[in-house]
Amino acid sequence: MVDVQVDFCPGGALAVKNGNEVVPGLNRVIEAFERRSLPIFFTRDWHPANHISFRNRGGIWPPHCVQGTSGAEFHSNLLVPSNAGIINKGDKPSMEAYSGFQGTGLEKRLKKLGIDKVFVGGLATDYCVKETSLDARRTGLVVEVLKDCVMPVDIKLGDGARALAEMKRAGAKLTTSSAVIHQLAGTQP
Repeated sequence: MVDVQVDFCPGGALAVKNGNEVVPGLNRVIEAFERRSLPIFFTRDWHPANHISFRNRGGIWPPHCVQGTSGAEFHSNLLVPSNAGIINKGDKPSMEAYSGFQGTGLEKRLKKLGIDKVFVGGLATDYCVKETSLDARRTGLVVEVLKDCVMPVDIKLGDGARALAEMKRAGAKLTTSSAVIHQLAGTQP
């Protein structure tokens, strides 16, 4: 689950239009994973107040997901199991990190658990979802992107669609939350 945080949802400092709409589908997948006792990881931007990505430091974004603020919290309706892995990214002042793999130790944790396949959903399609998915592919993981559980920033119209196409070209499979739930249950949709 990628960056489903208050600041990326409507009303947040860097809101993705309709970003909160990914929550119900993600929750169904989270529940399915919990029923099978499968590991679940949540990435989050965890920026210090002087992060390099912020405009006042020469970056392109307004301050968002600052450590310890309400904007950095996960969306209040998102199910976050107590045993889930929380992956902080972008937590160093001078290091940008769009990917959940960038400077986080996520790859090592997944390998230690013997995980060879990941399902990716969250915010935003054209930034953190894309970079996390591409890095997962680079590490050799099978990647399935939940296309009904992602939303783009779409700074340029079509960025989200282009990001999905790029992930697909890199070998990620585009799927849906329903298909994943059926896959986990061993049934056909």
